[in-house]
Amino acid sequence: MFESLQDRLGSILSGLTGRGALSEADVSAALREVRRALLEADVALEVVRSFTDKVREKAVGAEVLKSIKPGQMVVKIVHDELIEMLGSEGVGIDLHAVAPVVIMMVGLQGSGKTTTTGKIAKRLTDRERKKVLMASLDTRRPAAQEQLRQLGVQTGVDTLPVIAGQSPTDIAARAVQAAKLGGHDVVILDTAGRTHIDEPLMAEMAEIKRKSNPHEILLVADSLTGQDAVNLARNFDERVGITGLVLTRMDGDGRGGAALSMRAVTGKPIKLIGTGEKMTEMEEFHPRRIADRILGMGDIVSLVEKAAENIDAEKAAAMAKKMQSGKFDLNDLADQLRQMKSLGGMGGIMGMMPGMAGMKDKLAASGMNDKMFDRQIAIIQSMTKAERANPDMLKHSRKKRIAAGSGTDAAEINKLLKMHRQMADMMKMMGGKGKGGMMKQMMGGLASKMGLGGGMGGMGSMPDLSRLDPKQLEALQKQAEAAGIKPGSMPGLPGGGMGGLPGLGGAKLPGLGGFPGLPGLPKKK
Repeated sequence: MFESLQDRLGSILSGLTGRGALSEADVSAALREVRRALLEADVALEVVRSFTDKVREKAVGAEVLKSIKPGQMVVKIVHDELIEMLGSEGVGIDLHAVAPVVIMMVGLQGSGKTTTTGKIAKRLTDRERKKVLMASLDTRRPAAQEQLRQLGVQTGVDTLPVIAGQSPTDIAARAVQAAKLGGHDVVILDTAGRTHIDEPLMAEMAEIKRKSNPHEILLVADSLTGQDAVNLARNFDERVGITGLVLTRMDGDGRGGAALSMRAVTGKPIKLIGTGEKMTEMEEFHPRRIADRILGMGDIVSLVEKAAENIDAEKAAAMAKKMQSGKFDLNDLADQLRQMKSLGGMGGIMGMMPGMAGMKDKLAASGMNDKMFDRQIAIIQSMTKAERANPDMLKHSRKKRIAAGSGTDAAEINKLLKMHRQMADMMKMMGGKGKGGMMKQMMGGLASKMGLGGGMGGMGSMPDLSRLDPKQLEALQKQAEAAGIKPGSMPGLPGGGMGGLPGLGGAKLPGLGGFPGLPGLPKKK
């Protein structure tokens, strides 16, 4: 998501921050490049003009040109204007209405309305504990109603029984009535689409709106639509009156222009984004976090939230307890590798870490990608239970058998065992042994001083990074150094959750040093 825009803006703005002073000509030259980058990312021309005009107006002022680091000031202005363009604050689905709350899904055919309907229903059921009813109003597309029924079975959400011959408006009225009788909190109407905007489609949407009186009308748009997204959003908003946007296939779009354009043109918030094909792969849209990602500033808060969602708290607590006792076998290492994959793999994690987005390509070039995790898990799974519990028994003949079983070679097995030894040694030092449980004391003491309680669920005694300001992070680093832990040597935090993340070769998490484990990137000769 936004990868090409992130790369272009990153290189443009890094050229500004390295300069001691900026002239108006420097700012204008940089904004020309920003303008070109936005247009190449499929941002609408009118939106690009408005954005660059606002940045120029603020960036050429005396307060910027006379500042100590004017380049950094320009980056801040670009960052603030990106947030403004994307919508200042994140806005979720509004359920503050008399039940059943009616949500009407609109959009063109092929934009992913039916799948998005299922995702939203599952999200409201799991997170909000709402009783949801889904109803398909698509009587034209073959098997559309059956598709929604199957999604209902898959997600455990009720669907409206199909009655042949009913019109979309009749189905809408019946769905609202059925939701009232069934005690449902929310009813989601999956309307029909067309391959293009036409008058019959708009007339049908307006009639459905009149019959069902929806509280939310969500426009579902494919993020790959490009600059046509502006016309799509404007037409639906003028004729039907949308209350929010849902963008699909954001995982497959490296440009992201639709997200920047549609919000700016309609003034309606982007409420959700689809990030994959699975029914759980949908995220709330947070403008500030997205702006941070676009400018390569990372998104630690989203990474933490993703960890909390994907990692079993009980399993994480058991892992933490085991690590604190100084035990860390190959079964534990395999669990850590699987956790990294569930968080989006190496690329997903690096993209959310401040200043690390540019490392993804270097990692991939060095062979440190998600396929490497698969190979390492395959190696561990090719071992016997005894070998996984006691790696010291792995001699040449056993390694030869494991290599044949996992499709690897002895060198890869040796790298894996070396990584495990490094992590195991560190866990012994940081856990219940050596310096009296150094990690436990350090994290627990700091958390109590900051009034952060026990930290985050599933994250052991680690304080909530999303709530630490730079001074607190600096204090954490100083306390680590005082405990004898040098920057760059700190292991994955042994609290479960993100605990024991296998390494990034000394890659730094601000204020916390580096992760251990995987070999570092090849050094330039």
